[in-house]
Amino acid sequence: MKRGKKYQDSVKLIDKEASYDAKAALELIEKMPKAKFDETVEAHFRLGVDSKHADQQVRGVIVLPHGTGKTQRVLVFAKGDKAKEAEAAGADFVGADDLVPRIEKENWFDYDVIVATPDMMGLIGRLGKVLGPKGLMPNPKSGTVTMDVAKAVTEIKSGKIEYRLDKNNIIHCPIGKMSFGAEKLAENFNALYEAIVKAKPAAAKGQYIKSVSVSSTMGPGVSVKA
Repeated sequence: MKRGKKYQDSVKLIDKEASYDAKAALELIEKMPKAKFDETVEAHFRLGVDSKHADQQVRGVIVLPHGTGKTQRVLVFAKGDKAKEAEAAGADFVGADDLVPRIEKENWFDYDVIVATPDMMGLIGRLGKVLGPKGLMPNPKSGTVTMDVAKAVTEIKSGKIEYRLDKNNIIHCPIGKMSFGAEKLAENFNALYEAIVKAKPAAAKGQYIKSVSVSSTMGPGVSVKA
């Protein structure tokens, strides 16, 4: 794949033989040629676990100290008082049975996260084939199936993210925007790093964190000391 001049100029700034501490890596990304938009900065953790085994899953949620810089659109499945609580907390969309045909028949996906009260899960189960592949199914482990919908909405809006392994045993997570600056990005990175270390499964053997890197949307990865 042929890369553009900015990407190639960015690569020249990286010592490929080196691993940087988090702040130094993020300062290096700051020096790279900029895109015409405020790029997202992501952290990538390759773990020494096997995601095919249930007892080696790594998954959790964290509210980043400085948020992600992205405003999350939240859809809440709830009725009655819980629906009112969700609306008061700032949910973008709230409903129940009325939302199912919109999602099923109209391919409506103008939201980033779905929160649901437990009694709504039977209803949402019908949407599993549509929501599952998009990573939108609510889950108790990520705090998106809960009676405290107001708290869930507030946390998501303030920068709560979910981290989880992909099929290659890598966690990819946004840690903010380029405009945050290296210091705030490093604080977000360190909070995420600590959460992933604490989430180490008891069944994991050998080296847990194999490699770590950070990158901007349009830039190359920079290796971080694990």
